[in-house]
Amino acid sequence: MISGWNKRYSSILKEFKYSEKEDKRSAIILDKIIKKSNTSQKISRLVKDKTVLVIGSGPSLSKSISILKNLKKSVLIAADSSIKPLVENGIIPDIVVTDLDGDQNTLEKISKTKSIFVVHAHGDNLEKLVLSKKFKNCIGTTQSKPFSKIQNFGGFTDGDRSVFLANYFGAKKIILFGMDFGERIGRFSNTKKLDRRTKLKKLKKAKSLLEWLATISKSELFTTSKPIRGFNKITFKELDIIIT
Repeated sequence: MISGWNKRYSSILKEFKYSEKEDKRSAIILDKIIKKSNTSQKISRLVKDKTVLVIGSGPSLSKSISILKNLKKSVLIAADSSIKPLVENGIIPDIVVTDLDGDQNTLEKISKTKSIFVVHAHGDNLEKLVLSKKFKNCIGTTQSKPFSKIQNFGGFTDGDRSVFLANYFGAKKIILFGMDFGERIGRFSNTKKLDRRTKLKKLKKAKSLLEWLATISKSELFTTSKPIRGFNKITFKELDIIIT
């Protein structure tokens, strides 16, 4: 587990009034569902010393899709709600980071591919965890203490957890797409109008966690989306120079 995470997790529990007990309960259930495998080694081989593209579902994703179509040879890690538009455009991510809130039909569709699923257990998705049985290549994660088959790479939302994952497995470079962390919620997000305030609060927390990660990460960090402290802001035209 990344050094300093417990302090951040305690802050999340307090700020969002989450239950650590329920998080642990969910993780125990997921641990019973998923099978022991060498999936972590597969992730390591994919990510270590590579340039990794992390894709979120922010407003800038729409403009990013045409670019991503030409970057299929790069390692792609996609956060849950970005999956549907990516797959609809013929882009199959190497790794999917999900708490199972995304489009279930799309998740089941790509479960038949070589995509690796990093399924997150928390107190609010207990009933959805059974879907993990459909994923051939799957590991489980938690925000609390890791145990047995359940790991903790850091991160809060699917988007920033994807970045923490790439960092944990030693990516040489991490480039963000569709990760804006602004006052607008992307149209690909599954957020309902009533949940808008909570979603924006989560995005603010996720951004602060990435800014903290930037102070300790050994990866080179870039974003094609809105500026994030510690990440180099780049344009699509600069990608050819950065991606090697």
